[in-house]
Amino acid sequence: MRRFLAIAAALLTAMTVTGPAVAVPGPLFDPSSDVDYQLGGTRDRLPDRVGIVVRDRKAEPLGGRYNVCYVNGFQTQPDDRRFWRRHHWRLVLKDDGRAVVDEVWGEWLLDTRTRAKRRALARIVGRWTERCAADGFDAVEFDNLDSFTRSHRLIKRRQALAYARLLVRRGHAAGLPVGQKNLAEWDGTTIGFDFAVAEECGQWRECRRYAASYGDQVLAIEYRRRAFRRTCAAYGDRWPVVRRDLALTPGGVHRYC
Repeated sequence: MRRFLAIAAALLTAMTVTGPAVAVPGPLFDPSSDVDYQLGGTRDRLPDRVGIVVRDRKAEPLGGRYNVCYVNGFQTQPDDRRFWRRHHWRLVLKDDGRAVVDEVWGEWLLDTRTRAKRRALARIVGRWTERCAADGFDAVEFDNLDSFTRSHRLIKRRQALAYARLLVRRGHAAGLPVGQKNLAEWDGTTIGFDFAVAEECGQWRECRRYAASYGDQVLAIEYRRRAFRRTCAAYGDRWPVVRRDLALTPGGVHRYC
């Protein structure tokens, strides 16, 4: 009865403040567990200590673990170019008629400069997020929040954050906690992000910023030995921290604090 009243109160608050009620996000992960970051291929045999798994939205969640669904919310996946070119070419950012590319990953940036385009993109990514929930994922992370810094100065920070707010709402509406990925200097809890995925925060000396915003609700991934040791020494007793190989291959490096 007490749980029912709490949920009812949360729904009433949502209706009062934001209009139509949205689903109450599910539980967050246990920070005393370890995490495996599996974007370069999945593996099901994991140490018992690993209770959290991050996988691509097209992969199946792993039974018996807390599964985070990876969604590239601000850029295109390299193998999805045909989809964007055929169906949503106007939503890809262009500079002088050419798609703006994240050169490191070969991904096109999405165009979040207008309200209409942000809403259209949120509908597309929102459907992917709903599929994450339907498939059994427990949470979602939206990658490349900082893509505006690679946009040839075409996208403004405020435009990217306005779009991020829409994605958070879609994630919560699907019943999933939502993770901030990148842009460590900005506190995503101000628009409703629930946790952070801190990629190489030890390498770039950004971990304290995530800690200030999210406390123990941070998943830390490092690729370099020295940075991994640094992050473990400072936050290994508070966060799940894993060292992976850069390609995130199933049989590659897996180290835990």
